[in-house]
Amino acid sequence: MSDLILIDSLELSSHIGATAEERARPQRLTVKLQLQPLRNFNTLDDRIENTVDYFNVCAVVKELASHHPRNLLETLAKEIADELLELFPLQAIEIELRKYILPDTAFVAVKIRRE
Repeated sequence: MSDLILIDSLELSSHIGATAEERARPQRLTVKLQLQPLRNFNTLDDRIENTVDYFNVCAVVKELASHHPRNLLETLAKEIADELLELFPLQAIEIELRKYILPDTAFVAVKIRRE
């Protein structure tokens, strides 16, 4: 198994939804990220510049989610994957993006993996 960095339940705010009414106010989302760095952990020499700075990953994801309205969770998940793969030394990323909108459900979610 490859070395992984996990970020669980990062809180996001986004204007997202299928209708204009739904997009009119920010909604609470959470994201779970599984990051596979290019370097495995035994080559890091205890230096942050040799790994993926998960503080910066979280800042990028929060900014991206709040940046502009979207209709679909799928769109935001894809944008997050594309941005993180471009900005950070990652081999692969898995994203689970949750929305808390439907009654009688804990959440709805989309899950993607990109390399």
